[in-house]
Amino acid sequence: MNWKELYNMQTELDSYIEKNNNIKKEEVFKDKVLALLVELGELANETRCFKFWSNKPRSEKSVILEEYVDGIHFILSLGITKGYYYQGEALPSVDETETELFLRMFTVCDAFYRDQNEYTYDQLWRTYLQLGSALGFSEKDVKYAYLEKNKVNYTRQHEGY
Repeated sequence: MNWKELYNMQTELDSYIEKNNNIKKEEVFKDKVLALLVELGELANETRCFKFWSNKPRSEKSVILEEYVDGIHFILSLGITKGYYYQGEALPSVDETETELFLRMFTVCDAFYRDQNEYTYDQLWRTYLQLGSALGFSEKDVKYAYLEKNKVNYTRQHEGY
């Protein structure tokens, strides 16, 4: 994956949002962390992986992918704020359930919030990518969905979302 391209696109989107809302990225760091946690919850809800009490099927793959990519936006943005950039590397597959990976993501998000360094940022990425892999997403899926959602995010900004 060409992460540099996504970081550049996210930098442009963040700058656009900051300028139009008269904010500084450092001022909204904690809000971005919370937004990522909310997106994780929304993603988990669409997968329904934890809903042992329900027989209702999970959402369509496209819906789950869109929720997943919302998380990508915030992880990129958090890194940009701190000056950290994930380099990307092949990750080993993990033998964890979706529920276990979601729980690990919440833990890793908290660790990054408490100790904002490159190591915890890298762990945030690695865990999220492992979750994406467990959800069945390829790099091509993620990149395409990110590009599409980036367009949607600009449209939303223009419409006063």
